[in-house]
Amino acid sequence: MELSSCLARINTEHGLTGDSDQGSLARTSPMKTNIDVDDIELLQRMSAGEEEAMTALYRRRQAGIYRFALQMCGSRALAEDVTQDVFIVLIRDGHSFDPARGTLITFLVGVARNLLLQRLRRERFYAPLGEPGDEETASFKSLQSVDGPLEEFTRMESIASLRMAVLALPTRYREAVVLCDLQEMSYAEAAEVLGCAVGTVRSRLHRGRALLIQKLRPAREEQASEAPAKSARCFA
Repeated sequence: MELSSCLARINTEHGLTGDSDQGSLARTSPMKTNIDVDDIELLQRMSAGEEEAMTALYRRRQAGIYRFALQMCGSRALAEDVTQDVFIVLIRDGHSFDPARGTLITFLVGVARNLLLQRLRRERFYAPLGEPGDEETASFKSLQSVDGPLEEFTRMESIASLRMAVLALPTRYREAVVLCDLQEMSYAEAAEVLGCAVGTVRSRLHRGRALLIQKLRPAREEQASEAPAKSARCFA
């Protein structure tokens, strides 16, 4: 599989693509008047003490924050903690957000990044690369919808290898790959999150992708050599 398609599939398997969380809000939340309200107004209403605005903002943005944290650290527990802490910071320091500097989502992801880096440094945390979760279950269920289980098994191995390779990247390159390729942010948005120049984002992303290809090449070569043997065993 190509690197870009693998990265897209990671998001799909996490069940957190695009703005699906906003769609869920539209289907389940009784606060229908908040659906079409932009983030800035919700934040203003939240700062004025409106609890419903905080609930709507949380439901709209928590999935993206959680996905970013999970892709950066590989731990569901830590990603959940960071996501909760982000909104605690928003409640306490939401007035520090400046719309002239960027969108609220880039602000929130920036807060998540800082909190996550603090936790990783303080706890000397090592990501559990093989931690099981719902995405693995979803992958196995998808075997029913493909032409052959062997082909899908190979894809699943590729996705698992890519997830581990992303987590193994040095932090500065992992951030660029996660923000631009997995979170699908623009270079300008990623630069806002990271507090650096757009050119720096481009450079880090280019290097991160190159490192991923290097890390994945041995796994791909091994899969290619093992595929005929697996096929032979299936028909034995």
